[in-house]
Amino acid sequence: MSSDPTSATGNGGVLQIHHGRRLPDFLQSVNLKYVKLGYHYLMTHLLTLCMIPLMSIVIIQASQTNPEDIRHLWHHLQYNLVIVITCSAILVFGSTFFLLTRPRSVYLLDYSCYKPPSHLQVKYKKFMDHSKLTGDFDDSSLEFQRKILERSGLGEETYVPEAMHHIPPRPSMAAAREEAEQVMFGALDNLFENTKVKPKDIGILVVNCSLFNPTPSLSAMIVNKYKLRGNIKSFNLGGMGCSAGVIAIDLAKDMLQIHRNTNAIVVSTENITQNWYFGNKKSMLIPNCLFRVGGAAILLSNKSSDRRKAKYKLLQTVRTHKGADDKAFKCVYQEQDEAGKTGVSLSKDLMAIAGGALKTNITTLGPLVLPISEQLLFFATLMAKKLLNAKVKPYIPDFKLAFEHFCIHAGGRAVIDELEKNLQLLPVHVEASRMTLHRFGNTSSSSIWYELGYIEAKGRMKKGDRVWQIAFGSGFKCNSAVWQALRNVKASPNSPWEDCIHMYPVQIVT
Repeated sequence: MSSDPTSATGNGGVLQIHHGRRLPDFLQSVNLKYVKLGYHYLMTHLLTLCMIPLMSIVIIQASQTNPEDIRHLWHHLQYNLVIVITCSAILVFGSTFFLLTRPRSVYLLDYSCYKPPSHLQVKYKKFMDHSKLTGDFDDSSLEFQRKILERSGLGEETYVPEAMHHIPPRPSMAAAREEAEQVMFGALDNLFENTKVKPKDIGILVVNCSLFNPTPSLSAMIVNKYKLRGNIKSFNLGGMGCSAGVIAIDLAKDMLQIHRNTNAIVVSTENITQNWYFGNKKSMLIPNCLFRVGGAAILLSNKSSDRRKAKYKLLQTVRTHKGADDKAFKCVYQEQDEAGKTGVSLSKDLMAIAGGALKTNITTLGPLVLPISEQLLFFATLMAKKLLNAKVKPYIPDFKLAFEHFCIHAGGRAVIDELEKNLQLLPVHVEASRMTLHRFGNTSSSSIWYELGYIEAKGRMKKGDRVWQIAFGSGFKCNSAVWQALRNVKASPNSPWEDCIHMYPVQIVT
């Protein structure tokens, strides 16, 4: 809405709102807004409001009780040793059972996102010039890539690996290993420096990279580099797409439930060097225009003593897998084209499949995070539709009541647009995703961490704030992680946004 929300029109001298609604309609919507706010407040504090009259009755009754009766009851209990011992035993046993079986809290101590050196930046013109000089693309493919770049939401400062800056490109195994080492070790070096945690203190290591899986594994490369201990529980996740970062967090969370008093590191990255497509199939050219160099390292702990220095506490993880459906399974698919050139093909049904996966995911997540007021509204509309066959629009829960911040995977402009529309979010809620896409491109599974870094760098993360990280990936998968800030969180030293946050947000050209 503009700074001048109203304007006089010639339509019978009726004052209209900026979006074309007449003043009475606008006032009605304002009234409905406050009615809904009142409803949410009432439902949120319903138990408290019901307890007030109940407590009043109890206090009044207690004040009218004969003191002699209370003394008689106390005297009876005082000498009934069996009851006292039994109650004490039950209390001790129950407390012990609860402490031993309750889920251990998982804390995020810190994380670090890799920022590549400036000489790896690729501007639109350089990208197109190199594409022409390679001689692998026909005129139609070059024009297609140019249009995708212009509409992608990427800026002029994203990064591609060293091998892609040569003419012709040099996508060798050695170059791919070099890219992986630069990204993973760069993020880990900064993480260890910021947290002062020693590599020998790491008990669990989870690495995810979808398209590059050498032998020895990427997790073994990290163990070798930092001389991690011999009994470390290490995992290497491959082929799981852009949502693997949340899967890695979920796996680390499960391992932290088993192993006491230890730290876990999650490394999320993707490797571009050997996965650039040099053919002319349009659906396989899109990843060239969107995917860029990036990675993140995250330090987790299950030690209760670490709570005071942790940034966040993990509240929920919800994973949705649509792989049983053939269309969903093949909508992001690595294959060879007719000329035998390998690439990742994106189906035209991708957004519809992502929407279905999102619906399933939030159906599971909603009851875990939404206030009871939203759950009741959702349940009421669902029952009306199912039982009464009423033509009622499905109620979209207001997730803004559950979360203060949203980290939507920066997979592309269309992904962010769809979630903004379907979840009825405001521009500020998707700002971190849009700006991450603009500054760093699609860094695959690590993008949600660059987005969290953006929110911190802007000084928006306050104690108690809840963050929803949501990502989509091949398979097809939609995964969510929910965190809560344990303090006012500031960006850590050497954040990737450190030298440029003052320039953001920028206007994205449509």
